Amino acid sequence: MPRGSIELTNARKDEIINACASLYETMSFKDITIKEIGELTTCKRAAIYNYFQTKEEIFLALLQQEYELWAKELEAITDSHEKMTADEIAQALAHSLEKRQRMLKLFSMNHFDMEANSRLENLTEFKAAYAKSITAVEKCLEKFCPDMSKKNRQDFIYSFFPFIYGIYPYTVVTEKQRKAMEAANVNYVYLSIYEIAYTCAKKLLGIS
Repeated sequence: MPRGSIELTNARKDEIINACASLYETMSFKDITIKEIGELTTCKRAAIYNYFQTKEEIFLALLQQEYELWAKELEAITDSHEKMTADEIAQALAHSLEKRQRMLKLFSMNHFDMEANSRLENLTEFKAAYAKSITAVEKCLEKFCPDMSKKNRQDFIYSFFPFIYGIYPYTVVTEKQRKAMEAANVNYVYLSIYEIAYTCAKKLLGIS
């Protein structure tokens, strides 16, 4: 880790993560290199390795940032309401995911490779952000669904979180993919992030 204040280190990390996010808007994971990330920062390419040793670590940090932002929004939803119906909870969860398209896109990548090619300390920070988002959902359910048992809350989380990992490929389809499905006679219904997340949350909450 380079010498300097914690603030400077965090500022440099944020700059690198933001550069990666900017490239990810128009490029795929496999096409983005540390060299290209460095060209969008004030750091030289070699200096990036003081903060992140692999490209996967940068992407893991970007996903960690997305988890933290999502958790904050979920906490704000819980704190700003006294009561919510099951349908309102489903709507709120769906709307929160609708705003996190980058997070959903990152979910569609190979998590195993990102985590396998990251140092333990980076992976631990990421897992803490992941845990925060789980806790935020659980607290929402605990507050607004008081009759829901701990096991049912856990069942919701262990169903909803794996589900949202697959939302992006089902809601964002390239023209090439669309043509391939038409040629293969796939009868596919195109849904928005909100629609597919809302439907899932409703079913898990036991409402039709």
